[in-house]
Amino acid sequence: MKVSAVVLLSAGLDSTTNLYAARDAGWDVRLALTLDYGQRAARREVAASQSLAARLNIPHRVLELPFFRDIGQSSLLDRTREVPVGDEVSMDDHGRSLETAKSVWVPNRNGILLNIAAGYAEALGAQVVVPGFNAEEGATFPDNTPAFMKALDGSFAYSTSNHVRVGCFTQDLDKPAIAVWARDLGVDFSWLWPCYFDGARPCGRCESCQRDKRAFRAAGADVNPLFEDPT
Repeated sequence: MKVSAVVLLSAGLDSTTNLYAARDAGWDVRLALTLDYGQRAARREVAASQSLAARLNIPHRVLELPFFRDIGQSSLLDRTREVPVGDEVSMDDHGRSLETAKSVWVPNRNGILLNIAAGYAEALGAQVVVPGFNAEEGATFPDNTPAFMKALDGSFAYSTSNHVRVGCFTQDLDKPAIAVWARDLGVDFSWLWPCYFDGARPCGRCESCQRDKRAFRAAGADVNPLFEDPT
């Protein structure tokens, strides 16, 4: 029987690769779900996600979650706080990455988003919810890990009548490997929104941009046209 799924889509490298990988695997993607929880990049993420879903002829829904502004003090939500950029980011320094992770951490974000996706999956008769996780960020974000996914499977066995589970194609891959796979699946990196901000182009300086720049280069892409800061 064909696997049916709801994909959480932010139009970043990881979630987009999972959307394309699900389609490539022959899954029945019943919904691509984009969550606007007040993050700085919401406007750009929504627009890019709508375009990606339309390219694949997959139903798309945007859900606004304004209550997130009352949760925590993440720099992704609070415009008075600075998002780490430039030399404040050190992707290969685990200690530094733990510090920058604290700045952008949104309390229980992935727990809430995946529970919402599981509700949609049950309503649509889908078996799997698909987040965009990767091993690289799983080293600093515990809610990006296989252990977190396994815990949610146990929870969903009680909270969904059809025992929805979590499945992620990229959970064991680093960003460069994901970019190579995305390229092979036919993803154009200019379709994505990899940035924490919502400028005219991705800033190239936040940690999300820096990780994706390195990944795009590994896939043979010219990153200069894609980012404001080509260095």
